[in-house]
Amino acid sequence: MTILFMFAMLVIIVIAAEIFVNALEHIGERLRISEGVTGSLFAAVGTALPETMVPILAIFAGTDNQTVNEEIGVGAILGAPLMLSTLAMGLLAIAAFRQRGLRGSFTPERSGMRRDLNVFLLAFGLAAVALFVPHDYMLVRVAIGLGLVLLYFIYVMMTLRASAQLVEDGHATEADRPLLISRLGLPTNMVTILVQIALGLALLVAGAKGFIHGVEEMATWLGISALLLSLVIVPIATELPEKVNSFLWVRRGKDTLAFGNLTGAMVFQGTLLPAIGILLTPWDPRTEVLAGVLITLVGALWLRFLLARGGIKVWHVIVNGGLYVLYLSIALG
Repeated sequence: MTILFMFAMLVIIVIAAEIFVNALEHIGERLRISEGVTGSLFAAVGTALPETMVPILAIFAGTDNQTVNEEIGVGAILGAPLMLSTLAMGLLAIAAFRQRGLRGSFTPERSGMRRDLNVFLLAFGLAAVALFVPHDYMLVRVAIGLGLVLLYFIYVMMTLRASAQLVEDGHATEADRPLLISRLGLPTNMVTILVQIALGLALLVAGAKGFIHGVEEMATWLGISALLLSLVIVPIATELPEKVNSFLWVRRGKDTLAFGNLTGAMVFQGTLLPAIGILLTPWDPRTEVLAGVLITLVGALWLRFLLARGGIKVWHVIVNGGLYVLYLSIALG
């Protein structure tokens, strides 16, 4: 029954993310902003909400067991960037293989992707350093946490500032599908778009809350820690919306949206969520935690290296998928 319950919560999360992202695309089109902004900010934040809600609700309003709440929180915080920089990137190869082959190329807008990866590497590097800061040095931990929050707002301003030129260069956002709520006979305007966003957000909260309780029961049943389970299981479930949307965008040739959806979520989850973890959880270098952080950084560095060398081919991201297999062998070995 627990597995069926978690699957039901996953279905709610996927439906909610689809509702949310569809509305965000329409906002991007109406505001005439670039695909980079829509992918790295709007879609990334929207589809990152499931895994964002899991650690926040676990820490602040999870189960009666505070230790379990903290383990689920830390696992979900670190597991999401790990999933995005490794498995999610690797699965893009599957989406592109039939049309492009292994030696085919991805063509995301490079300046935006470089910005995303640069900010993520800086932020997640700071989060890694914080693992080794003793709890007695609370001022240092607070400074790192607040620095990560500030870094995200600087990133948002940088991304918005670059939007106008990208629109002029032909990278404006276009909504491919009608607003979902308009199928009920309602007009497509800012009011109905915001109503659909609110609906998606409410479903996301409900699905994430239910999933937390499912993780606790599953951890007890399997006899493993909630931390390890949330590092492995929670990201797989809650990252599904990003993977689905990015797969569809890659198949439509919209590589900027596909990669921006993933790298923008990496920035969001590599700044704001680690800040919460540093300040409110036992943020320490346990083996599975440290391994996840290091492999996440390697995956992001590999992508950044490829951009510096000239571009990303389909077979390149298979390496990222292999890094996730490496992590599983370390964490479960």
